Amino acid sequence: MPRPPKCRRVAFIPNVTYFKPAGIPLRALEEICLSIEEAEAIRLKDLEGLEQEQGAEKMNISRPTFQRVLASAREKIADALLHGKAIRIEGGNFEMTSRRFRCLTGHEWDVPFEVMMSTPPQLCPTCGTPTWPVL
Repeated sequence: MPRPPKCRRVAFIPNVTYFKPAGIPLRALEEICLSIEEAEAIRLKDLEGLEQEQGAEKMNISRPTFQRVLASAREKIADALLHGKAIRIEGGNFEMTSRRFRCLTGHEWDVPFEVMMSTPPQLCPTCGTPTWPVL
C-alpha cells in the first residue's frame, strides 16, 4: 500500500488563474488544469531562478519529486501553448506557508496565510509603523 502523498508547501497563489488563446471562443477550447504546486514549481525554478534542490527545499519535498512536479507543469504548459488550449490553475495537494512581515523600524513577525488573506497587516503590531512583506 503506497504511503499518502505529502503536502507541498506553497508561498504564492496567482491572482490570475485562467488563460485562454485570443480569438478562440471559450466553448470551443479544451482546457489544461495546472495544480497550485505545479505553478509554484514553475515560479521557483523559472521565475525565481532557483536550483531544483533549493526549490524542493522551499516546497518541503524531495528533489526528485520537485523534478516530477516541474516536468509535469512544463508538459502541460507546452501542450496548452502549442495546441491552443486554455490553462486553469487550481487544486492540488498543498499547504500555504506563513508570510513574514517587517515594519519600517525593523520589527519582523509571521502572519499565517489564512489571516493574511482576510486582513493583511498594514501596521506593525509592536510600534504601529507601515509594513511590507519580506520575500
